[in-house]
Amino acid sequence: MTKWSAVIIGFILTVMVRAFIPHYEFIGLLVVGFIVGYIAHSGTLGGLWNAAVAGALGTIITAIIFIFMATFGGSLTGIFGGLVGFTVSGVASLIEVVKQLIYYAIVMGITGAAGGFFNSRNKE
Repeated sequence: MTKWSAVIIGFILTVMVRAFIPHYEFIGLLVVGFIVGYIAHSGTLGGLWNAAVAGALGTIITAIIFIFMATFGGSLTGIFGGLVGFTVSGVASLIEVVKQLIYYAIVMGITGAAGGFFNSRNKE
């Protein structure tokens, strides 16, 4: 069962990690996945599921933001900006988004399971 409050918090933290600390993205995703799994209060599998959903949602939203930035880019983007640039790079961008989706879901899912495990141990 998806706990949307934990997923929304994880989504916001995922977007923040992607935007503000891209050099330490892996460590940030590990921490965010653990936080989501711990907040979910659903045990190991629940933490895994909620963190994977938060990672996937974060990937999809950042991809949409990137598409808007590329489509409605200013004069600095030149010939590769705007709708022409988006159309030319559509397939390559789709493959990259799918790779990032899988990467975020796996990394955050594993640490979300750890967070859910530690949270379920505290209840006993």
